[in-house]
Amino acid sequence: MTSVLPESFIGKVLYLADHYGSAYLAGAKLTLLIALVGTAFGCLIGFVCGIVQTIPVSKNDSAPKRFFVKLAKLVLNVYVEFFRGTPMMVQAMLFYYGFIQYTSYRPTTTLAGIVVVSINTGAYMAETMRGGIFSVDKGQTEGAKAIGMTHFQTMLYVILPQAIRNIMPQIGNNLIINIKDTSVLSVISVCELMYHGKAVAGTYYTTFESFTIVSLIYLTLTFVCSRLLRLMEKHIDGADSYDLATTDTLAHTSGMVKYPNEPKDGDPA
Repeated sequence: MTSVLPESFIGKVLYLADHYGSAYLAGAKLTLLIALVGTAFGCLIGFVCGIVQTIPVSKNDSAPKRFFVKLAKLVLNVYVEFFRGTPMMVQAMLFYYGFIQYTSYRPTTTLAGIVVVSINTGAYMAETMRGGIFSVDKGQTEGAKAIGMTHFQTMLYVILPQAIRNIMPQIGNNLIINIKDTSVLSVISVCELMYHGKAVAGTYYTTFESFTIVSLIYLTLTFVCSRLLRLMEKHIDGADSYDLATTDTLAHTSGMVKYPNEPKDGDPA
């Protein structure tokens, strides 16, 4: 016996959620997976690009070093401008169908979606990372070089830990954006949330009701992720109040520490 679709708006929403809830959840899981993995790899790409773009070049460097560094920066600039200047939907079409047309390998739609989101995020994170590196005081770099650190060591141990904290809000923004922008991957048949929403909408011609559910799921995903990122930022910042550490031997000589058995004036030595 076929159930009858209710006539009221709320009734239709509840009906679709009850009968197609598993499809919506499957789409939400894939959406979250692609967004998380794509953002993670995109951040790695952005970190590498940011480090390369900030490599100092002077006239004292050898000619091969100046050539290859400038060439690398040129290639990265072209990459950043292209992927920041074209829509992700177009990038997905170019990568997936172009890859199939000119190679013998046919990637899965999920893999193609992750690659597109990663490369797109990497282009934005490259500029974000470059700005984060330049936001760190120059004295940090000068101090690291003064003790003999290379550019790579300076970036890894001194600059990046501070830069990453500075750009944490932007990393969170990119994750939120990617959760929503995965919806364009339905053009290459990635079975994410938008794909399932359109499929359910076409079954009963309930576009408004189906996408009401989709919008609520997107809102839930972005809200939870934003709150978790806020907690992560607070954890990185540490406690608001702290006690001054006085275990250094120099602190003892400066009079900041009072020994419990210190003799008072007039007591025998």
